[in-house]
Amino acid sequence: MKSDEGPTLVIQTAFLGDVILATGLLHALAEQYGPVDVVTTAAAKPLVETHPAVRRVVAYDKHGRDRGMEGFFRVVRALQDAKYHRAFLPHRSLRSALLARLARIPERVGFAGGPGSWSYTRRVPWPVAGHDAERQLALADGLTEERADGQVARVSLGITGEDRSIADRWLSDRGIADGFVALAPGSIWGTKRWAGYAELVTRIEGPVVVIGGPEDAALAEQVVAAAPDRAHSAAGVLSLRASGAVLERARALVTNDSAPLHLAGAVGTRVVALFGPTVPSFGFGPRGADDRVVEVSDLPCRPCSRHGPQVCPLGHHRCMTEISVEQVAKALTVDAEHV
Repeated sequence: MKSDEGPTLVIQTAFLGDVILATGLLHALAEQYGPVDVVTTAAAKPLVETHPAVRRVVAYDKHGRDRGMEGFFRVVRALQDAKYHRAFLPHRSLRSALLARLARIPERVGFAGGPGSWSYTRRVPWPVAGHDAERQLALADGLTEERADGQVARVSLGITGEDRSIADRWLSDRGIADGFVALAPGSIWGTKRWAGYAELVTRIEGPVVVIGGPEDAALAEQVVAAAPDRAHSAAGVLSLRASGAVLERARALVTNDSAPLHLAGAVGTRVVALFGPTVPSFGFGPRGADDRVVEVSDLPCRPCSRHGPQVCPLGHHRCMTEISVEQVAKALTVDAEHV
């Protein structure tokens, strides 16, 4: 960062998975300008507050403390006081764009075509193809889609020694050694949830750890009940970073298209991802060489939306009900082919 310039800001207030994928952009920007500040949701703050590319995190609790116009302008004033020189906006939302504009940040860089793109001082063409982690790198230095091809995003978490100690104690207290299988049966979108986890856990040899947030605790207990001697629930018990530290020690994670997919990817754990109403070509699939996607690929109704609705629009939910336990169990083997 030049001595006569103010700090750099990234505004990313989307879902947890989007925030994890944005860490590749944070790395790239920190190399260019030094550690950056980040505006994100209160829920996502723990994901980035210890990241080596981050200087400071501003929590925008848009559904809680900062709800409504009063909260919005409270965040605007905090950003004005920080005197940022530039802001990068990977989340194509009008609210994020207005935060940067009203905070009087001189340089505002975001993707063209979004509802707030009129307010940017530089608009970068949205790379249609590729993974979202790599697409976001186009913001770092204005790469065109063609020039950005081949760039690899360094998606990672700032897991601390304390996080790993918490994970170690949790696993040790239950007699769980490295190499277990982790399951993440939850999702905030109803149609993304696969109903086969309880049966799957009976097909897995050795210990199983079920992860998720507090909202997933009841679902996790249903899975644990199918193999109470081997399965253990950490849902709602461990923090996001401690859950990441647990995943570091797993041999694989089976997950729906949800935040744990990206949490596992960020710590280098093999992923078996189940896709139903959405598709990996949206740019949010697993990225590892040994990762696997399980999906019903010949349904004309797929994909039905960008995120996956709460209820199947056609009433049959075949995109998830036709994924068999046998398919998922096979994908867990290291040499499994794409199914």
